[in-house]
Amino acid sequence: MSTLFQSLMSDECGFIVSAELVLVATILVIGMIVGLAEIQSALVAELNDVADAIGSINQSYFFTGFSAEKGYGQVKSKTYGSTFQDIRDECDGNQCELSCDDPEGEGWK
Repeated sequence: MSTLFQSLMSDECGFIVSAELVLVATILVIGMIVGLAEIQSALVAELNDVADAIGSINQSYFFTGFSAEKGYGQVKSKTYGSTFQDIRDECDGNQCELSCDDPEGEGWK
């Protein structure tokens, strides 16, 4: 009977090894979740920077008109100038707040 007990105590393919593998796998999965959450946070921050850069582009422009005369004061051709002044919008630079509606209770079923 003592050899069977010694054999059981020296066996390394049992529950202890499985429990260690479960513990290591759990720690790895938790670490991976934390790492993915940090990647998501960094990606959102970088996309926010890109959105701020696009929102800060000034799209104002102007061009002058042109005219030519045939002679004796007669107009041969003429184009009028144009201008556009870009005004900062409410959401330029990521300044607007996105809000959701208040929660509502369920109706009768």
